[in-house]
Amino acid sequence: MSAGNPDPTEDNITGLEPGGGVPPGETPPGEASTTWQQGHAKNDGPSKGVTGLWIGVIGVVVLLFLLFIVGYIVGVFNLG
Repeated sequence: MSAGNPDPTEDNITGLEPGGGVPPGETPPGEASTTWQQGHAKNDGPSKGVTGLWIGVIGVVVLLFLLFIVGYIVGVFNLG
């Protein structure tokens, strides 16, 4: 025994093809466009001078650490 379709409006939905597919142009695009301005100001964050200063400080600390390690290996520093 075959039951009929319980939803009679399903047969009258516009945009559906007979097999249940959707023709091109009936559906919205899959993703939104993000080409507009996102609200980020140009002056967010530190200036180039502050960034350069921090890079310099970190570089000096790393250089001193490496010099200490090399000096310890060579025998310049006697820790014991």
